[in-house]
Amino acid sequence: MQTIRYAYTCYTKVYNILFNSSRSILFDYYRMNYYLGGVLMNWIASAQRWVLYIPAAYLLLYFTFSNSNIFWYMYTFTTLLFIAASFVHGKMEDEVQTWEFLVFGVGYGTLTYGLIAAGFHLFSIFSNQTILSVENFLESYGPTTVWHYLLLMLIIAPGEELFWRGFIQQKLKAYMSPFFAVVTAALLFGFSLSFSGFWLGVIAACFSGFIWGLLYEWKRSMPLIIIAHITMTILLFLVLPLTS
Repeated sequence: MQTIRYAYTCYTKVYNILFNSSRSILFDYYRMNYYLGGVLMNWIASAQRWVLYIPAAYLLLYFTFSNSNIFWYMYTFTTLLFIAASFVHGKMEDEVQTWEFLVFGVGYGTLTYGLIAAGFHLFSIFSNQTILSVENFLESYGPTTVWHYLLLMLIIAPGEELFWRGFIQQKLKAYMSPFFAVVTAALLFGFSLSFSGFWLGVIAACFSGFIWGLLYEWKRSMPLIIIAHITMTILLFLVLPLTS
């Protein structure tokens, strides 16, 4: 009888060690993995959430260019959302003095316009469709009133720089070198105009975005590249339009 009782006691201890402890260890293992997995997924979601702004921007721009009658209202609304997202999630820098960002801004804005104008005239030599495509774009989406020009200079140009250079470009630098972040942001900026069907404008936007992106990485001044963008806009639409 004592032998049976002893055997039962040994069996119980072995059972508790092999089953209950293993079950506890297994439960703790799965609980730990669930917790770590949740933390990891939350971190990934938090880290990558900014990427969603890119397709959201493209979706808004698709609707913006889908109807020329409401283009200026939609473009202004979309740009205001760009500005809000940039201030909430981006980091704006201004490391130069006022006179410096004014001089460099006007200078590089004029340079950008000159290079775009040179490219336009070069394309015009080989194809008559170049002038026609610009005229069609301006007829559908070009500024025609004073408030259109004010929107371009006071909201749209600053908003595009805040979003594409101040927000998207800076986020990309966490995953690639600054140079490739500049290139990628410039391409994303350029293709945002693809919904207009104006492919010369896409090329010009990619090119200008590349120049301003490099300028931002060099001078670390958001007002500087905003002034450059505004300067180019004034020259392009008011002072020396390409099809005049």
